Amino acid sequence: MNKKSNLPFVIGVAGGSGSGKSTVTQQVLASFGAEMVSVVMQDDYYCDQSDLSSEVRRKQNYDHPQAFDWPLLVQHVQALRNGEAIDMPQYDFTIDNRSAKTIPVKPAPVIVIEGLFALYDADLRKMMSLKIFVDTAPDVRFIRRMQRDITERGRSVDSVVAQYLETVRPMHKQFIEPTKRHADVILPHGANGPAVDVITTKVASVIGQLNKR
Repeated sequence: MNKKSNLPFVIGVAGGSGSGKSTVTQQVLASFGAEMVSVVMQDDYYCDQSDLSSEVRRKQNYDHPQAFDWPLLVQHVQALRNGEAIDMPQYDFTIDNRSAKTIPVKPAPVIVIEGLFALYDADLRKMMSLKIFVDTAPDVRFIRRMQRDITERGRSVDSVVAQYLETVRPMHKQFIEPTKRHADVILPHGANGPAVDVITTKVASVIGQLNKR
């Protein structure tokens, strides 16, 4: 994959928390399989916070671009594009820090970068062949986020509500919503079926062209 003509098809999937980004990613993955699609989760690239106490970590603003390790994320996407495997960090949201474990990710013809700020960084955008923004109503996103944080991350209702009002909502308006202007495709009403079908059809076309080379 070192030659430009053989570079993988990189898809960026951005959108607010609870918008349905993962649904789009999983649809692409289910349609073509793990051998054809590699997924890079931006959520796993939060900065390492081992030097901070658990109390301080819990109070950090995880909805700000500065919360992410951009150099490592860009480095890993570049490596995958060059046909090199990576050890993706694994973030543990129950302790608000990186886990000691990593996730091996192999290069593939299609690479999906999913995250709140997938379309934020210019260096990442330059490597993308298709930029997607999943646009979902705020109330729907909030309900989904609350359900996820309570069931998967051990959060209380009060803490989820407080975080949403203090950081999630204002950061979405200030940083995430503006990245919509970089999108090639905006999916209204979340990951709706017809829109996802168009995307998977495009990916199928790209994979077909790669297979002919």
